[in-house]
Amino acid sequence: MAETSVVRDALRTYRMIAALWMRSTLAYRTSFALTTIVGFAVTGLDFVAILLMFSQIDALGGYTLPEVALLYGLSGVAFGLADLAIGSMERLGRRVRDGTLDTLLVRPAPVLAQMAADRFSLRRLGRIAQGALVLGYALSTLSVQWTPLKLLLLPVTLVSGAAIFCAVFVAGAAFQFVAQDASEVQNAFTYGGATLLQYPPTVFGAELVRGVTFVLPLAFVNWLPASFLLGRPYPLDLPRWTAFAPPLVAVACCALAGLAWRAGLRSYRSTGS
Repeated sequence: MAETSVVRDALRTYRMIAALWMRSTLAYRTSFALTTIVGFAVTGLDFVAILLMFSQIDALGGYTLPEVALLYGLSGVAFGLADLAIGSMERLGRRVRDGTLDTLLVRPAPVLAQMAADRFSLRRLGRIAQGALVLGYALSTLSVQWTPLKLLLLPVTLVSGAAIFCAVFVAGAAFQFVAQDASEVQNAFTYGGATLLQYPPTVFGAELVRGVTFVLPLAFVNWLPASFLLGRPYPLDLPRWTAFAPPLVAVACCALAGLAWRAGLRSYRSTGS
């Protein structure tokens, strides 16, 4: 009952703070529209780079353009959802350095919920929209033999991928309790990880693929489910059932990230300023 109450309080806190920032954003609708469009265009440059590659080649690591677009769309939407929901966690290091984290500690609300909702930015919807468009293009172009299982796997993969990225955001924020100035290190695993997943696993070395499968399990965001959807060999010759493991991996990642967050928060010492 106590844990249920904590979760309920955290969700209520998150919802209230996010609503405040949304009202603030929508008070300037023109600015919101412009920044969303700019975000859409900037993130779209990644796919433009892929299009330029395919203007010179027919396949990348054995993957055609629609197949790469599927990888891009899955990772783009999953990361966009996580970035929208919890992307503000990357600001934790700044709060630790300038002492403003103390103001969150004295409030009668979960610190994680306050940090996650801080400066909630609707302009990040542009990234989600851009990834969804590329995903729509891929699904309409590929000749996938759709089955009920594949139809179910697609939304499950998107939600699980978003949860995995959320766990990476939280774990990276927990690391900043120790490093204090590690936002770029965190970005290497969040934004960098999302960029890596836009490309087929066949273009990377086996050691890197093992690392993003068994150490930082980003491969479960799109590589493994996409292998099942496309009927392709799995990275590292993993068994077929691993394509359906993203929900379990997401739960495990979130649990570990929660433990890391609690440990980091307990180790925090105020700047005294």
